[in-house]
Formats: sequence, C-alpha cells, structure tokens
Amino acid sequence: MKYFRKIQGENVYLSPYNLDDLEVFTKWMNDRAVTDGLGDSAEQFNLINEKKWLEDMLEKGEPCFAIISEKNDELIGSMGLFEIKQIHGSAMVGIYIGDAENRGKGYGTEAMKLLINYAFNVLNLRNIMLNVFEFNENAYNSYLKVGFKEIGRRRKAHYHNGNYFDIISMDITREDLL
Repeated sequence: MKYFRKIQGENVYLSPYNLDDLEVFTKWMNDRAVTDGLGDSAEQFNLINEKKWLEDMLEKGEPCFAIISEKNDELIGSMGLFEIKQIHGSAMVGIYIGDAENRGKGYGTEAMKLLINYAFNVLNLRNIMLNVFEFNENAYNSYLKVGFKEIGRRRKAHYHNGNYFDIISMDITREDLL
C-alpha cells in the first residue's frame, strides 16, 4: 500500500507523504502553472533539494499531506499546515493541485475543508491563515467556499510576469465553521 487514508473525504483523501513520490513533486514544482500560484517560479527545484524538503517535512512530523484521488488512489496534490503556534492555536496553510487535469474539479476545496476540520477538531487550533496572490482568482474563490475571509492586503507586493499584484491575507476561525 502506497497511501494511507489519514483523513477521508468523498472524492479525495489525505495521506502522509511518501518518498516514492519525489519525482512527481519535483515535476510539479517545475511547472509554472503550479509555482506561479505559490510564488516560487523563480526557484529551481531538483530531486536533491526536493528530497531534502520532503525528508525535513517527514522528520518534523508537521501535518503535511499528499492529496489522493478516491477514484484511483492517484496523487493529485499537496497541502499542509506550517508555522503552528500551539500556545496561540494558530497556523498557516498551503495547498496546490499538481496536474492541470485535476484543477477546477473541487478537489482542492474538498481537501482544504478536510484539513481545516482536522486542524480545529483534532489539533485544537483556532485560527488558520493563508496568503493568495491577487491574480489567482480560482484559489481565492475556493478559499471563500471553504469559509476563509479576507483580512487584509499587502498592496502591489508580489511581482509576477511583469506586473505587481496584491498579496491577499485570509483566515478562518473555528467559529466561522459553526
């Protein structure tokens, strides 16, 4: 068995990372359609640095997950919580769906709902925050569907393809889900 159903959804489930997926993650991190939304397009990703990142995530034990299709047990994305501050009950969240054919189908929205529920009800967090770039309208709308609210903007603070865009900060609290 390659994946483990840590958090079960209807169309996707979240599984701990698997080192066997190193090449897939490296491929995605060299795809501008993925890295533009993450703000990492100027970075160069190779098997060595991606392996180090993946091993660091596994060693830290942070709640980071592979997003797996329920239909065919195929890896379709990655997500996780980071900068967790237990004393404050807060964390940051990040997500991406790798291949283009899996985007726009609601998988990211469902995965985010699963992770937020896990963060609030298993990890006992109270506030989850993320940043999204102004040009990434699909991600912004997905976060709104989950229940995130815009809390501020850092104006024209991200350079992308010859233009400057706002970085939009959003968060969700446990009370937002009630």
